[in-house]
Amino acid sequence: NVKLGGLGPDYEAIKEKKQNLKLQKEYSRQIKEYNMKNITLAQKLPTKPQVASSVSRQKALEYAKKIPRPKTFMTRPSDKEGKEEVLPQTADGSSLPKIPSLETLRCRHEKEKEVVAAFKALHIF
Repeated sequence: NVKLGGLGPDYEAIKEKKQNLKLQKEYSRQIKEYNMKNITLAQKLPTKPQVASSVSRQKALEYAKKIPRPKTFMTRPSDKEGKEEVLPQTADGSSLPKIPSLETLRCRHEKEKEVVAAFKALHIF
């Protein structure tokens, strides 16, 4: 029962493989149809989890209402309004810039004198 000289194609083995592939394709088609039916049913059912999520949202909103808000610091507009000075105006109606006080000008002059003296000591000029 030994078959010798089998160099050509084996048609019986090819037929068996072809039959197996045909059965596999049929099985996969049946599974696909079954899954498609189950998916459509499953999409209509999940109404309960959505209700639960809305309840948790309501709880979160209630909690957020009870949290104390941080306090914001407000500037005192009454202090600034009270100290506001009236600026002098020119003949054409435009206002002049605010003149710094004499003491601030004197301090600035003294500082600038010291800077100039330092430059002269280093012979930079």
